[in-house]
Amino acid sequence: MTTLADQPWLTRPSTRAVITALEAAGGEGCVRFVGGCVRNSLMGQPIDDIDLATRLTPEVAMAALKAAGLKVVPTGLAHGTVTAVSKGAPYEITTLRRDVSTDGRNATVAFTEDWAEDAGRRDFRLNALYADAEGTVFDPTGQGVEDARSGRIVFVGDPETRIHEDYLRILRFFRFFAWYGRGEPDVAGLAACAALSGGMVRLSAERVSREVMKLLRAPDPRPAVRAMASSGVLACVLPDAQPLGMFEAMVGISPDPVMRLSALWPADPSVIEVAARALRLSNPDRLRLVAAAGGMLDLDMTDSSARAALYRLGRQTFIDRIQRAAAGSGPAADPGPWLALADTWPIPRLPVGGRQVAAAGLPAGPDTGRALAAFEQGWIADDFPTQGHAERLRAVVAALTASSG
Repeated sequence: MTTLADQPWLTRPSTRAVITALEAAGGEGCVRFVGGCVRNSLMGQPIDDIDLATRLTPEVAMAALKAAGLKVVPTGLAHGTVTAVSKGAPYEITTLRRDVSTDGRNATVAFTEDWAEDAGRRDFRLNALYADAEGTVFDPTGQGVEDARSGRIVFVGDPETRIHEDYLRILRFFRFFAWYGRGEPDVAGLAACAALSGGMVRLSAERVSREVMKLLRAPDPRPAVRAMASSGVLACVLPDAQPLGMFEAMVGISPDPVMRLSALWPADPSVIEVAARALRLSNPDRLRLVAAAGGMLDLDMTDSSARAALYRLGRQTFIDRIQRAAAGSGPAADPGPWLALADTWPIPRLPVGGRQVAAAGLPAGPDTGRALAAFEQGWIADDFPTQGHAERLRAVVAALTASSG
């Protein structure tokens, strides 16, 4: 018998309050922990969310939770899911269910009281694990515990059947492999993902992009992305993806999923603009990706040139272009000094404005902007001096006046 030992989340008062409320309505054993909290506990991984499965219908579960004084949010009643809030912590609770029909994107479900039937509709065996209120683990597939301990990502039952139910499971296969897998991907699962990858066109761009970004956040997503590339799945998700050399290097440079995604695309802002919009990425991420690919910085530049670039580009774009330059320059490239500069150098503000231009003898008008631009250009070229601004500005105004006269 497998048990979850010494798990703080299992015994904390907020968790016990939810269990007690549900068992008051359905009796002992009517509710079990399920999925990630059980899997990660077995694997020694951090616990993010605590999900539960119950024999109770959503209406009965909601009534029981409210009777216990807990806040309840009907987060997905059509699929049997409610969320209890206990001492500020959310607990997602889903009624046991089976699929009635699926279209590869959405499923119509019916509720059941059979734990094995509920497990049979889940994606991977290590996600079809349950634990009772005392931490005793139940493994309906008979192999989920061993999969979790061994780092195997294996579909429940027939892989193609599971994928036909929801084509997003193709990306989930690679995402879970990136986070939890060890060794080589499951052969049957990989073959099914390759064979059915065309079905991902049914998925919304938002669902796809969320999975891609979750995958890229893994400590080392390189084996998973290699498997995606070799199976043809990567080309379906990112048609403009370039060879993986730059991506492989970027993973060693940055944990940032945005920069890892950037390294999968060519240094062409127009291509990235279209691709980012197709994935429905957020506007900040899209703009950042386009800016990062807008030019290459030279890792051999001088300190003054680096400060000039940092001033002109801004901190984030400078960092992103430095990381792209390092990822594209081979293993000997060291972006460390320039990243340290970006972290420590206080980017100065232009020390003069229209009032100072007027004081230097130039009347307000269109020449003010030209004077400020000329001053800024010389100020940057001289590496941002902190003194002598009035004299420099008078010289700029004199030169501008002479040229216009």
